[in-house]
Parts: sequence; C-alpha cells; structure tokens
Amino acid sequence: MSVVAAARVPRGTMGREFAHVLAGVLLDGDAARLAAALDPAFLAGAGWDPATWVLSPPAGHRLLGRAVCTVTGCQGTPYGGVACQRCRTRLTAAGMTAAQITSAADLPPAPVRAALCAVPGCRREPYSARITLCRPHRQRFRRSGEPAWADFLADPRVQPLGPDTECAVTACSRPAEEGKTVYCASHGKRWRAAAAADPGLAGELWRETEPPVAGAGIVSLRALPPLVAVQVLAGLQQRTRDGIRTTGSELRVLCRALAVQKADSAAGCDIEAVRPGRSRHLLRGVIRHAYLLVSDPASEQAAGIWDLAVFGHHGRLDFTGITQQWLRESAKRWASHDLPRRRGSGHENTRAIISAAARLSESLRTRPDRGDQPAMLSRRDIENFLSRLAYLESAGTISRHQRNLTCRGARTILAAARDLGLARPGEPASGLPGDVTITTADIPARPERGEPARDIPAEIITVLCAGLDSLKSDDLRAVVEIAIDTGRRPDEILTLQLDCLTRDAGGAPVLIYDNIKAYRDGRRLPVSEHTAAAITAQQERVAARFPATPRGDLPMFPTPRCNPDGRKRVCTENVEHRHREWITGLGPLRTRDGTVLDSAKIVLYSYRHTYAQRHADAGVPIDVLAQLMDHRHLDVTRGYYRVGEDRRRDAVDKVTAMQFDRHGNRTWRDARALLDSEHARYAVGQVAVPYGTCCEPSNVAAGGTACPVRFRCAGCDHFRTDVSYLPDLTAYLDDLLRTRERLAAAVPGVDDWARADAMPSDEEITRIRRLISQVKGDIAQLSDVERAGIDEAVTVIRTHRTVHLGMPGARRPAPAQEKTA
Repeated sequence: MSVVAAARVPRGTMGREFAHVLAGVLLDGDAARLAAALDPAFLAGAGWDPATWVLSPPAGHRLLGRAVCTVTGCQGTPYGGVACQRCRTRLTAAGMTAAQITSAADLPPAPVRAALCAVPGCRREPYSARITLCRPHRQRFRRSGEPAWADFLADPRVQPLGPDTECAVTACSRPAEEGKTVYCASHGKRWRAAAAADPGLAGELWRETEPPVAGAGIVSLRALPPLVAVQVLAGLQQRTRDGIRTTGSELRVLCRALAVQKADSAAGCDIEAVRPGRSRHLLRGVIRHAYLLVSDPASEQAAGIWDLAVFGHHGRLDFTGITQQWLRESAKRWASHDLPRRRGSGHENTRAIISAAARLSESLRTRPDRGDQPAMLSRRDIENFLSRLAYLESAGTISRHQRNLTCRGARTILAAARDLGLARPGEPASGLPGDVTITTADIPARPERGEPARDIPAEIITVLCAGLDSLKSDDLRAVVEIAIDTGRRPDEILTLQLDCLTRDAGGAPVLIYDNIKAYRDGRRLPVSEHTAAAITAQQERVAARFPATPRGDLPMFPTPRCNPDGRKRVCTENVEHRHREWITGLGPLRTRDGTVLDSAKIVLYSYRHTYAQRHADAGVPIDVLAQLMDHRHLDVTRGYYRVGEDRRRDAVDKVTAMQFDRHGNRTWRDARALLDSEHARYAVGQVAVPYGTCCEPSNVAAGGTACPVRFRCAGCDHFRTDVSYLPDLTAYLDDLLRTRERLAAAVPGVDDWARADAMPSDEEITRIRRLISQVKGDIAQLSDVERAGIDEAVTVIRTHRTVHLGMPGARRPAPAQEKTA
C-alpha cells in the first residue's frame, strides 16, 4: 500500500479490504458494495494498479486503448498520427524533416531505458534513457569530474540508494527531487509558479487538489477519496460493458474536477463546474451507474422520484405531485407491485395511473386539512373530484378520454389502499372510510371510437416504396420494408434476432418474432419471398459487419453507436426519428384526389394499420386476419381497419352513379344526392341476383327465390346493375357464347326441344353486349383520377358484398315442368 493510500485509512476503521480494488484500504457501506461488484478481470484488463491507484490501460484495449507512437520501443501518444512529440524532437535533432518523419516506413527505434540505476544495488530509476544513473548518482558523477565509468562504480563513496521518495502531491506517483524539494521536478515548478501568483496559497490544499503530471495512457485516481475512486472504476466498468469508448483525457479531466471540488461522492460533485463536453457526460454516467449498482427496489421506494432502471424499465416515475402521505404511500405500494408485471412500454400505463393519483391529490388539497387525514374523508370529497374533472372536460382542458383514464387510475389507487392492507390500524391509510372510492357508475363512458383511419392510402404507400432508394441507411430501409410487408409493431421488428427467418414444411418463408406487448414469444408469421429476400440481405450485412460475434448473439438491427461486438440492438426512438426525417424529406404527399396528406401521421406504427387494411380489402376473413395480427380478440382486430358505413357509403356513391337498367340507361344521375333511405335500400331493399340486383318486391321478400322468369334478369325491368358487376357480366357473356357454340354442334342423344330450351337467345346475348358496351363507354369518358376512384370503390363493394348468387350450371326448369317430372 502506498503512503498516500495508508494515510487515508483511520486507525480502527471497520470494514473489508478488497485487494483487487484498493489494496490495504478498508471499505464499508456503498464503497464496499461497489467494490464487490467490480470484476477483477476487468480491472486487470484495464491496467488498474490497486496499490498506486493508477490506471494504465493497454494501448490495444478495444474501448480504453489509444494510438501508440509508431517508433519501436516508444509507448507515447502519437502527435500528427505518426510519432509522439518526444520522438519527433529526437528525430528532428538527428536531422530528419517533418515530411521524412511522416512518410518514413521505418523510423529509428527509441533508446531503451533501464529499469534501475546502473549503480549495483541501487533501487532508483535512471535519470533518462540516455543517462543510466539516477539523479543523485548522476550529480555525484558530474561533481567527480565525470571519471571513467569503471572507476566511478568502484569508488567506495558511491553507495546504492533505497527507493525514491514520492512527490508530496497526492495525485502524483513520480519521485521527489531529493535534497531540493518535496515535489517532483514538474510539480516543483508548478508550486513555485502558484505560490508566486498567490502568496497566501495553502500548500496542503494545493497538494491535495493539484492534478498529476499527464503521462501517455496513464490516469491517476490518487487524489480521490476511496468511495469516489471506486465509483469512477464502477462507472468505467459499466460503460465498457455497454460498449462505450472512454479516453484517458476524459478520465483525467473528470478526476481533476472531482479532486478540486473535494467531493465525498460523485453525486455530490457540481456537474456544471465540469468542463462541458464528454467529461461532463462521463460524470453523469459514473453517477448513474454507481447509483444503480447500490440501489434495489426496496431502497428506491423511499425516494420521491423513482429511477425505473432499478425496476427494469426506462425513465422516471414522479410521486412528488402527491402531497398526502397516505395517498403517496398507497401509490408507491401499488406501483411496486405493478411494475414487475409490465413489459416493454407497459410502464407508461403505470405512469398514467400515478398521474391520476396526483390529480386526486390536487383535489384533496382544497380541504382545510389538505386531505392529510384519511379518516376525515368522505364521499363528498370523491364527488368534488369527479365534478372537478367534469369541469375540466367542459372547459376543454382535458378530453373525455383523459377524464375516463383519470377516474380509472384514481379508482385503482384507492382500491390498492384497501387491497394491500394500508387501511388497517397502524398503516398509512388507517381509517379510510369505505365510501371513499370510485365506483363503475362514477366513471364516464368512453367516447365512441370512430372508424379507424390510421392506415396509409395505397397511392401514398406506392410513393414511399419508390422513395426507399433515397434512404442512406440500409438498416432503416430494411426496417421500413419489413414493417410494410409484415405489419409488426416497431418494437417487434427492432427486437428481431438475426436468425429470425425459417421455412415451413412446404418451403415457404416464416418470420419468428416476439409479441412483446402480449407476452407471447416465438410467434410465427408467414411472409412473402420478397420479405424473405429483404431479411436475408439484412442478415448478410450484419454478419459481415460483426464476423467475430456468433450469429445467435446478434440482433437483426444492431445499433451503430457504442456497439463494438454488435450485441446491442438499435433504439426504437432513434429509428423513429430517422424515419420521420426521411418522410419529411420526401416533400408533400398527395392522395389520388390531390389532397396533401399530413406527413406527421405517417409513423412506423401506421404500417401495421395499413397491413390490416390491405388484407381486409383483399377479403381476408376477420378470424384469419386476427391470427395474422396476433390478436386474441376479434374486437381488437376490427379497430385496425375500416369496414364501416362511411367507407361503404363513399364506395356506394361512386358505384351507384354508374348504375344501369337492363336497357343500359343510367338510373341515378347524382349519387351524392341520394337519401339515406336509398343507401339503406342498397343494403337491404334489394336482393342480389346474378350480375346485379333485383328490386321486385315479392322477389326481394322471398330472398331472390320467387322470380317468375327463371333468372332471365336481362329481360326484366326490375333488374339493376353497376360497374362493380362488369367482370361478372363479361364472364356471363363469354359463357353464353361458349354454350351457343357447343349446342350448335352435333351433340348425340339430345332431343330437339331440350336443345332449343338450352340454347341462349340472340336477344339475351345482344342485351348483355349492349349493357357491357354502355358501362365500358361511360368508364372511358372518366378522367384518370375518377377512374382510379371508381376502381377503388369497386374493390370495396366486391370485397364486402354480403350476398352473392352465382348463375346455376343448368337452367332452373319451369314450375309446371317440375311437377310433370
């Protein structure tokens, strides 16, 4: 143990020694807990000397290392990328120019410095690499007239000396100039300059706060108290584990600031007094890591603001808005039980309930006793709270949704006070009356949710896909492609492992992901070959970027910062920010009708709604879509896509505007003027028949089974059709023509009357042809925008058409023929 370290340990101090951390120093409390958490392998790899309190990281350390002078035998830090300042000075004196030093392939090696003085038995370091004698022996050698080397060593007056006396500066490990001063040469000059500038400067204070002489790759912690030194080491260890690079200069600035402020703990250091930049950021990291290492959920509950990292979450949880001690304790107890059950961003629900408790606390503070006595509360206080929320909603301060959530959150906390036993005698909420509660009847109804409209229009998706080439990041492009193709949540995509793609028994690609929100891991989603190709390309890029890391340890999207081995995934907030920049950079995004879409609505989660809408428009049954979305309840799935009256009515308006009777005449001239009753007629006042609808009352009442003309709809005035039936009409015409050709050929064994009855009439073929020509002619007169709108409306109508009757393969016989048969 060094003299400085020993001086810090009072005699009789109780504690435990951690020889691999601070040799000979007894530690207790937080210092002992931090020291126990320090890994000896990390300290050894970082070049930590527990006896001298000096950190000398190897130059090749991946996060603590540094560049080394290219001169053989020199460990200095290069100046200008090639040689250190000392080697440059030596080589310049030898006649080399700066250009020659920079361009030389092999520079002359640095002289090797002996470990000890050349006098046999002397334990002091030589003066320099060229002068192999220690400072006292060198002075004697010069006073003796510099005799022959052998004569000097044989002189009986030349005796070996013991170890050097350390410099009196606490942070310095250099030898003092014996016989001249208690300081080393460098600190001797500093002290003389400081004393001249401030004659009243106290030497003891100066020695405790003066930083060491900077050495290449050397950081001294000798000027720090034991607790602060251990905190710095603990913070450095955690930063290294997190893949964050820390330079020696940053550590030296930090240690000097801590020494100057004489802080007993890193948390007591004034951060604003530290030089702005990476050293200030380093101090914040040291304080946080040291705090987390000695904290646990039980101790954190005593704080007014919780650091949720102690509970495995991000951010903070603020209880300072709850002033009543009984209510604050109830909220804390409930939160401590609720947080372990949360996953991902689920802790936001916990934060919302605590905010509701703060609202209740604000209402209770209007009482004369400020609500501090739970036994004095009554139902009137709850009614005042509910009335206050109603007023805030009417004033527009909060929404109905916020009011509903606040009521539910306050009810949760009040119920927790009883469920956790806090209302029993001796507990914080002792005597809380039973009517101080919020019932189901007190909670206002949730606002009726409108049609989901978070999906991105198809034409905008086309623009986004075309703009993927403008993305500079291959990772972000892969995220967007996978989000569009699979509809997974952003967290589910960004937590994918590298080996997330497999094949089923049929060879089709399957994505394996974790449903973080619902706590369901290892979910399997069928994907297209296009999606599989995008995933495979991303896998190859990541594997090539981190070849030394096993594939099983790599995420699909590793972060580019502080991640040397690739094991850390990218932050969701970072990806969302870069996605927002890309969307904004695309310029105005216009829908098919020319309306500019608000780009702020296009977020990563929007692709999930678009995925659901795309499959719903394609006619995927809701139970199948629920499985694709990984929903347990169909009501949740319905909230992701639009199939409601608004969307159907818009489609009906467009299609009905192109509705025709059997003669090809328009039946509606202005679909926008349709009454609601006509829309109802479209849904329930007509019956679907082959290639259109029938409005004959008796046939509608019979569900389409009372047609007296045997489904020869093209010859009936009650028949209506529209553009959505054009594919069916075309197929029907083709079927009539094929049937006529087949019956015209000689078919043995068919009676003439049967052949004549089955032969399609020329009138029917002519009528269908005229009807198709009329529909196509009207479509041809539309503009491209109008035609695209009609196409989209037809898709909606055909997808959600609830009744469909196909043309029977054989014509239905007449009722009289049925009886005779």
